[in-house]
Amino acid sequence: MNVEAPAAEESTEPSLDIIFEMLRNRRRQLVLEFLRDREETVTIGELAEHIAAIENDTTVRQLNAQQRKRVYIGLYQCHLPKMDDVDVIDFNQSRGRIEPGEHIEPLYEYLDVANGENEEEAEEAKEQPFDRRYGAGYLAFTSVFFAAQLSGAHVIASAAVVLLLAITVATTY
Repeated sequence: MNVEAPAAEESTEPSLDIIFEMLRNRRRQLVLEFLRDREETVTIGELAEHIAAIENDTTVRQLNAQQRKRVYIGLYQCHLPKMDDVDVIDFNQSRGRIEPGEHIEPLYEYLDVANGENEEEAEEAKEQPFDRRYGAGYLAFTSVFFAAQLSGAHVIASAAVVLLLAITVATTY
């Protein structure tokens, strides 16, 4: 009797190495941003013009043929095939058509963080070290206060309270 073990499910998420490799290059980031804003399939010509305009700090209408061609060739020969290989995009090379691939969503999340678009998480991350640092200070001063109160050193206890209030006011405003 031949019983085969069920095949292990493959990960649907790209590895961090793949994510960082895809986001390492500015042109690939621009490809992702362009695709995010479109609901339909795009052509490599549209994409190349858009990226060339950004790279040359101009409009699509003001681009010359050399500027378009330089970006088009880089996308066609390097960036789009690399992104297609890891299913970030679906690139039909013979038709010059591009659409989002199976693994594009996780890259959008990292792209948002890189572009500072997820401000809520960034603010939370900034506050955490601050809270821990001052939390430890509050704990230390509270300990000094209670130790001074128990030992009868009321002047030290009062000084600890004043210092604690001063820190609270300074960090609140």
